Amino acid sequence: MLVADWAQKEVTESLVAGVASAYFTLRGLDLQLQISQQTLASDQDSLKLTRLLSDNGATSLIDVRQAEQLVYAASATIPSIEKEIQQQEDLIGTLLGGNPADVTRGMELTAQPHMSEVPPGLPSSLLERRPDVRQAEAHLMAMNALIGVAKAAYFPSISLTGDGGFQSIALSKLFSGPAGVWAFSSSLTQPLFTAGSLKKGVQLAQAQQQEAVLSYQQTIQQAFREVSDALFAYAKDQEFRKQQDLLTQSAADASRLSDVRYRGGAASYLEVLDSNTRYYSAELSLAQGQLKELLDYVQLYHALGGGWQR
Repeated sequence: MLVADWAQKEVTESLVAGVASAYFTLRGLDLQLQISQQTLASDQDSLKLTRLLSDNGATSLIDVRQAEQLVYAASATIPSIEKEIQQQEDLIGTLLGGNPADVTRGMELTAQPHMSEVPPGLPSSLLERRPDVRQAEAHLMAMNALIGVAKAAYFPSISLTGDGGFQSIALSKLFSGPAGVWAFSSSLTQPLFTAGSLKKGVQLAQAQQQEAVLSYQQTIQQAFREVSDALFAYAKDQEFRKQQDLLTQSAADASRLSDVRYRGGAASYLEVLDSNTRYYSAELSLAQGQLKELLDYVQLYHALGGGWQR
């Protein structure tokens, strides 16, 4: 494959990942807007009831002011989200090579099909497909390097994923040195370069070869680092989303119970204010958690050079 072809493949994969990330981000903003609008409608109903109770002497003016705060807080978030939605639509139009325009929506963020599980035992050889790795290999070959020797010395042959599709121990150990420094130690058991490249300008050729080797090493390290980061982020954001889902369910129930207690005269509106605020915050955090999980999946696809399907 020509260098131009690798470059085109990299552009294509980056574009696919970029469009997918931009679209998921858009749907995440749509969800946040929906939550804010529903919260606003509910808070407006509560404000009407509180004003009615206040007019009839059944509650105090402070409850009215607290109810107004919920309405104003929900109202204040909507313009900002709408602005971000417009900007995200413009970005998608640009990525697709067109003019800014409305983006046709598909399924809601929460209705997106669950991504297929990341399988255990993914071989590191998948990374050889990455355009940057293949270009670095081609550069070495152009310097008359023995690419098989270079791979044996600098390209770890390990499983990228362990049980559950999470980051394998072998992958995590690559960055177990101080401050996450690459900890894979290689050793050359035979010369890396053939003599052909040394026919003319020995010092220049040697310098070019050393530069090619360094570039190859750094490219390999970057590839493994990106996969490691993507797998770790995906696992942790999955964990966050699951816990946030439980928190949101609990907050929803607390909000419902506070409203029942308030209507029955057993609680002040301050309790309702606190419960509703917590529920609204939990809903928004859950939406962001769902989005992060999808974005991590896209990043993993890109880091692996196009997913794990060979």
